[in-house]
Amino acid sequence: MTEDDAHRHEWVADCRLRAATDLFAHTWDPVVLAALRLGPRRRRELRAAIGGISDKVLTDSLHRLLAGGLVERHAHAEAPPRVDYALTGLGQSLVDGPMTALGRWVTEHGEELLEAQESSTAEGL
Repeated sequence: MTEDDAHRHEWVADCRLRAATDLFAHTWDPVVLAALRLGPRRRRELRAAIGGISDKVLTDSLHRLLAGGLVERHAHAEAPPRVDYALTGLGQSLVDGPMTALGRWVTEHGEELLEAQESSTAEGL
């Protein structure tokens, strides 16, 4: 086994890799992160920016992202109460790094991906 093979094997067994890929397992989580890319937003601003997301799904997504240390919640002591959500440094690094790279890939290959999926569906696979 070469050193590269050993390193790849470590990735397969590494729970950090599974934790990182799990960030993309929930459809709306990357969308919420992208909506926070330009700065803090209130909950209703997030829903408006995203469109098509239910309040429950947004709540679930925010809970996961908060628990994962990617988003922070700021409650302002004012009347009426105001809560903002923002990316943490970790969340910003995910958006600026892997998500930006994925966005470039989708721009380049998205049509090809959709065509392959449609073809597969049409063939009954």
